[in-house]
Amino acid sequence: MSGSVRWSGDSRTAREIGQQPDTWIRVADVVRRARPEIEALVGAALSGAGARIVLTGAGTSAFIGEVVARDLANHLGRPVEAIATTEIVADPRAVVVDDRPILLVSFARSGNSPESVAAAELLHRLAPGLWHLVLTCDPWGRLARQWSDAENAVVVALPDEVNDRGFAMTSSFTGMALAALLAFGLDVDVEALARAGTEVLDGAADRASAIAGAKPARLVFLGSGPLRGLAREAALKCLELTRGEVVGIADSALGFRHGPKSVLDDRTIAVVFRSVDPHARKYDEDIARELVRSLGEERVVVVGGDDGAKLGGARCWPVPSPPGVPVAVWALLAVIAAQSTALACSLALGLTPDNPFPGGEVNRVVRGVVIHEFDPPEVS
Repeated sequence: MSGSVRWSGDSRTAREIGQQPDTWIRVADVVRRARPEIEALVGAALSGAGARIVLTGAGTSAFIGEVVARDLANHLGRPVEAIATTEIVADPRAVVVDDRPILLVSFARSGNSPESVAAAELLHRLAPGLWHLVLTCDPWGRLARQWSDAENAVVVALPDEVNDRGFAMTSSFTGMALAALLAFGLDVDVEALARAGTEVLDGAADRASAIAGAKPARLVFLGSGPLRGLAREAALKCLELTRGEVVGIADSALGFRHGPKSVLDDRTIAVVFRSVDPHARKYDEDIARELVRSLGEERVVVVGGDDGAKLGGARCWPVPSPPGVPVAVWALLAVIAAQSTALACSLALGLTPDNPFPGGEVNRVVRGVVIHEFDPPEVS
């Protein structure tokens, strides 16, 4: 079922982008087999009305939480918070502010990032009650090993092929996001999703290469609601795979006008993720038309667009959107456009996408983080 992505060279990154529809089927099977344990954990954690749900991770893993939080909140009928591990570690008292128990959902490709381990340890120490669901791509990572036998914890290790070996997270991003939605019981037609993913992949190389061929110095990604998290992931992919030579910038459709619009120039290409939510979509279409007036038709791409004339003449990158599909599920398809664009820009610059930082300036698993001991202030 894998999509036919044709690039000028071969790389793990290209293969990991292209394999995503197949991996989604396998991810769904893993979650199905783990469902009894997950349901027991979630049921116990949420038995009290005041329990909090916190989604956490660092970098791309943090953006997973931002993408899925809204649909999980709507499904569960209670607030869901996305708080990065980097924020928890630096300021744990901003997270633990009262005596409510926490259901912590950790996203981790390797589980070896210092913040991934430290954030869970801090909350376990500070929160009066902590349940922990670990969604990881590496069963042998520190996070998985530490929590696999812990009380009130469940570790779900996704299929090995989702553990991306390339520098940037691609199939691990969509795999863990899908796992989270399924773990909490959202009704996702995974086979239909995989077929739609194959459809997006067909022609992705050509569409992405056309963007890269314009030699942008900046790529601006905009999205409303949960798609702001997708925009942040898209901008990060651009920065990672181009070694920062193409600057990725992310914002919301409405927030972009409040200062960040200053970044626009004649070497900028803007990419707008057009939401499947009818209300949010109106704002996405407004900013797309405004950007066309500022940059010109060829420098604005609407992912999920299907009528360029309605969008001021912007270029459209169609993405299937069955009626009623949750925004977070649609984001798994739309991110393929961002991943493909980042890869195409990397190749156009003559870089090696699997290792864009051969000097080690930036690493696949973050290094150099010192975890300082946290001494809670005494309450007078």
